[in-house]
Amino acid sequence: MSTLPSDWVVSDTPLPGVTRLTLNRPDSFNALSADMMTALQAALDNASKDSACRVVVLAAAGRAFCAGHDLREMSAQPDLAFYQRLFAQCSRMMLTVQAMPQPVIAQVQGIATAAGCQLVSMCDLAVAADTAKFAVSGIHYGLFCATPSVGLSRNLGRKQAMEMLLTGDFIDAPAAVEKGLINHAVPAEALAQAVLDLSQKIMQKPVTAVRMGKALFYQQLELGIAAAYQLAGQTMACNMMDADAQEGFQAFVEKRTPSWKQNI
Repeated sequence: MSTLPSDWVVSDTPLPGVTRLTLNRPDSFNALSADMMTALQAALDNASKDSACRVVVLAAAGRAFCAGHDLREMSAQPDLAFYQRLFAQCSRMMLTVQAMPQPVIAQVQGIATAAGCQLVSMCDLAVAADTAKFAVSGIHYGLFCATPSVGLSRNLGRKQAMEMLLTGDFIDAPAAVEKGLINHAVPAEALAQAVLDLSQKIMQKPVTAVRMGKALFYQQLELGIAAAYQLAGQTMACNMMDADAQEGFQAFVEKRTPSWKQNI
């Protein structure tokens, strides 16, 4: 078994409670080879289990955030079984981002194409440099970006998503905000601080409410409206039994700032 380079995904803690995972294959535009996805999967799994971690930031080194799958690796192995394993591995990694208890923020400093754009779409929040660009460009090479379409269609309007998928055209960061792919576009020099500011806002909220809320948000999206309301009502009832919710309501009644318990 080959040993993966330990620095393909670099983990650090820019603030207490924030785990930043940095894709670190700049020479290959952080392409998602099978080994790169293995490294990122391990980093996400470790962050998910870290009780001190309140927010995960997914960043990248170099000019590109992520150029999608490694096309050289894919073209070198024209085998159906290989492609099935590769896309199953990618889907598992994308679903991990959504299933993690912590909110995940994409910090997009450069281009995000194909599966890289998919990765942005699967993060809970995304902040990009105003010079960043986004595309699902597989169509240029005869490949409809089927797996990226799953995340894209859950962020953008259907016709907006289809236009990106059928043309492969880039959109800039302001357009990505307008279409709903990212939350904010900021000057490149302000990007890292903007992400940390957003992280701090989240960490000021009760951890139980944030984690229950994230899980409920994605679960209800896949349900019919009646089942969604049933699940949401049950979640709110359980959330109300949490000590922080009781404290929050008591603080409101007493016109004071709530004091959250430290159960991170």
